Amino acid sequence: RSCSPGRARRTNASRRACLVTRFGDIYAQERLDAETLLRTYIGDMEMVQRIIYIAAVESFNAAKMAYRQFKIRVRDTLSLGHSGPESLEDTVLDYIVRHEDLYDVQASVNEVIRSMNINPKISFPPEIDFIVISTLIRELCRVAFSMQTLIPPLDIAFGTDGELFSETKYYRSFDSDFTALLVAYHVWPALMEKDVVILKGEAVTKR
Repeated sequence: RSCSPGRARRTNASRRACLVTRFGDIYAQERLDAETLLRTYIGDMEMVQRIIYIAAVESFNAAKMAYRQFKIRVRDTLSLGHSGPESLEDTVLDYIVRHEDLYDVQASVNEVIRSMNINPKISFPPEIDFIVISTLIRELCRVAFSMQTLIPPLDIAFGTDGELFSETKYYRSFDSDFTALLVAYHVWPALMEKDVVILKGEAVTKR
């Protein structure tokens, strides 16, 4: 029996293009809005940028976990009565793409904020909560969840303080030491498709 490609596969290229553009827009707009908001509470620009970077990383982690759980539930339900030209995997993917509004993004936002509250690298004035940047977190969770429906999925690069700076993956922030070889900290993650950089991130290099 030949399998016809599902709707998700047929629309993969256009959805991918939209999501890559959206991730770039979040970097250009929501990230800066969050930065401006955080600067009213935190004087240290490095801490502000670290908070935003960690919010991005945790948003992808939470969205990927939510996607895996959602996919398992959908597969379990659809496998009971599955028949037809499409494979079960394609049918599951089509369902998720059509019903992305069923993704409980608020649960992911809450999970991100919980993770950030126990992250030793970042701190916040006691009178304020990370919920002030929930708009940024929500948009990142949404785009990260949708990126999991692509073939292959898109993800962000893993980055650690002190790693060797990669011209392929990152732009240097304007306040970097441009002769330094190591990343002091990351401002924004690179967007990846497997091992290929789709959009560069941003990092600060210092000696």
